[in-house]
Amino acid sequence: MASIQKRGSSYRVTVSCGYDIRGKKLLQTATFTPEPNLSPKKLEKAVQAFAFEFEQRVKNGQVLAGEKTTLQEFAQRWLTEYAQVHLEAGTLEKYRYELEVKILPALGHRKLSEIKPHHLNAFYLSLTRDGARQDGKKGGYRPASIHKTHVVLSSMLRTAVEWEILDRNPCSAVKLPAVQDTAEQIKFFTPEQTHAFLAFLHQEHTWQVAGHQRIDDTGKPYRVGPYVCGRETPLQIQVLLELAIYTGMRKGEILALTWADINFEQDTVSITKSASPVKGKILIKAPKTKSSRRVVTIPHSLTERLDQLRQAQAAYRAQVGEYWQETEEWIFTQENGRMMHYTTPYHTLQTLIGQYNQCHPDAPLPMIPFHGLRHTSATLLISAHQDVKTVSARLGHAQTSTTMDIYTHALRENDRQASDSLEQMLGREA
Repeated sequence: MASIQKRGSSYRVTVSCGYDIRGKKLLQTATFTPEPNLSPKKLEKAVQAFAFEFEQRVKNGQVLAGEKTTLQEFAQRWLTEYAQVHLEAGTLEKYRYELEVKILPALGHRKLSEIKPHHLNAFYLSLTRDGARQDGKKGGYRPASIHKTHVVLSSMLRTAVEWEILDRNPCSAVKLPAVQDTAEQIKFFTPEQTHAFLAFLHQEHTWQVAGHQRIDDTGKPYRVGPYVCGRETPLQIQVLLELAIYTGMRKGEILALTWADINFEQDTVSITKSASPVKGKILIKAPKTKSSRRVVTIPHSLTERLDQLRQAQAAYRAQVGEYWQETEEWIFTQENGRMMHYTTPYHTLQTLIGQYNQCHPDAPLPMIPFHGLRHTSATLLISAHQDVKTVSARLGHAQTSTTMDIYTHALRENDRQASDSLEQMLGREA
């Protein structure tokens, strides 16, 4: 017979389920919180019904650990036994952030079995409200950000089901705020904008130079403060941005390139690794999927530009001597030879677009992120009627459907052009 003990507004139900090998009585407990404002008679019936149902589940071996384990407790176990084993370091860091900043402060105190869809709905709604953000920005999180939070929580609770700690995942019954269509989210340059931007890279214009170290004639380093000058974009930056547009490579893939990855005879780039920031350090890792490891062909003119950069880098390296601290032959570097800072490509692109727009206020370029150059490359290829399989292979997508889902805007434009071509070929019916 279950014993019932009142504790404030809830009830603790205890059921004996035998003895262990040492003769110690084994007990299973559960907490029941009835709906408020029940009449004494209905309250008694609700408590008795819960106690009876819990006792039956104990006798049938159906009581799960989720009834005693909080989300906070399970999260630590999940991170250790699942996430650290199966997730990439960069992904793991993002999941930890979602847990520590958003999920656990709101839900960590709840028992796993107590987390219901209505709790999750209320949690996701709270993320949309002003003041929810931790970065100080006004307003709540966007639907796409809330979806990422949901993915982390759902993954964790799905694991709890697989480990038979829960009998079901409450996330599966939650309807999230609508997310804007992917094709409308991505930012990219049109063919005309791309042509104008590439031309701008080779024109003399105002360039904001950040403070940095230099080497004097004696080989001694000294510090130079920030200054503005009129000149062409540095060769390294030109090649970096051209490579992003012509190959569609991800930022981490570009930064991880070494000179050994360039085949100067066959005009190809081998993509075998990627740079990723993890806890303030850069981790070089292999691609996630087999398709991400690929060889991409580039124009011969770009190969020549890379060779020009290689020679310039070799001459500079010989000039600075021991100041060059890196043994790895990165293509894109800091002044001491170390890999270019992970944030440099983004900030440099934003600076250049801003300078372009100052020079061309009547036809400004959109402020796209560095990843927008990857979208630009794919969009231009599809607009040029390249086969989607070819585009997918260049991007390193595991599935062609991924490419089609992301770049539906370009495919729709191709379909419209096909319709126009048929109309011109066959003539419009009277």
